Amino acid sequence: MKITAQVKSLPASSHDADALAATLRACNRAANAASEVAFAKDFKRRNVLQEAVYHRIKADFDFGAQAAVRTVKKVCDAYATFKANLRAGNYGAEGSKRRAKAESKPIRFREESAQPFDDRMLTNRDTRTVSIWTVAGRLKGIPFVCSDQAMNLLASRKGESDLVMWDGMFFVIATIDIPEPTVIKPDGFLGVDLGIVNIATTSDGQIMSSRQINRYRQRKRDLRGKLQKKRTKSAARVLKRQRRKEARYATQRNHIIAKKLVATAERTSRGIGLEDLTGIRQRVTARKDQRARLHSWAFAQLDAFVEYKAKRAGVAVVHVDPRDTSRQCSECWHTHRTNRVDQARFACRSCGIVLHADYNGSRNIAHRADAAWQRGAVNRPRTP
Repeated sequence: MKITAQVKSLPASSHDADALAATLRACNRAANAASEVAFAKDFKRRNVLQEAVYHRIKADFDFGAQAAVRTVKKVCDAYATFKANLRAGNYGAEGSKRRAKAESKPIRFREESAQPFDDRMLTNRDTRTVSIWTVAGRLKGIPFVCSDQAMNLLASRKGESDLVMWDGMFFVIATIDIPEPTVIKPDGFLGVDLGIVNIATTSDGQIMSSRQINRYRQRKRDLRGKLQKKRTKSAARVLKRQRRKEARYATQRNHIIAKKLVATAERTSRGIGLEDLTGIRQRVTARKDQRARLHSWAFAQLDAFVEYKAKRAGVAVVHVDPRDTSRQCSECWHTHRTNRVDQARFACRSCGIVLHADYNGSRNIAHRADAAWQRGAVNRPRTP
């Protein structure tokens, strides 16, 4: 099982910081040079491109062998990702202007783009320091800070690690390979309904989205609207800063919600049932006053957090079709659009039961997840 851990590097001096920044700039300039060759000669395979640009990168940018090899691989990976996005239609249909524009030029790398390092170029022999290759020579004893959990994970680091610079700060994002635990056979499922007003509601009746989160989101939306009206450079800088701050807040909250869901399921020996929200933004038509709220929360990120935390804890996760989960009665299974009275209230027209709408939806999700598991309609992980 592979996961990533992010640690913050603290260069001991301005010389070390300048060396790391210069390394990123040199690596991305070399990647741009290799990308131009790959585009002009259609050398997208690693062995072919490496043969064409390897010696040129070493000579022009004074790189070592490993740095040149990693740079070539970075370019090939970028073109492979670009090709996959074309196949998925992420650049528009074939023949569209957007797709034609993307295909007409080589991939470009920003000077501060992440650079991959392998185990020869970056090592952490000490518990809190790393040794890293730079264009100014190898820097040893560069300290970094992280949580104790991330520190324990770093002991299993294998493969590539990425050096990233954000706002003048350096981070190392490491790939961690940990043994995948055996998934416990679930005794029922904990259904989770995801929504705009209540981010997550469980089939136990727990709403994991307080008024504090909604007030925070509303306050940020109001601030964003005021700054966008100003149309000044300083307002644009504040908008950028606020966007990153809001993203960090959403990530933290998603981690908290995912951790609670997995802990509840693990404690009660249940699996977790989630809605399959793939393409939901294209399928759902929201009112104008709800569009910002619909697109302002990272539900895909929350889903990913639940999946990887559940996998580490040995908890089964099943995705179900979300269709009519808000209109179907979780007691008698009667389905009708008038059952959903309003955002918060569900009243079945058949049996007369009245429930919180999100709670009713989460119960339906739990039932569907359990049924899918029983009939083997999901790719089950190995169980004891």
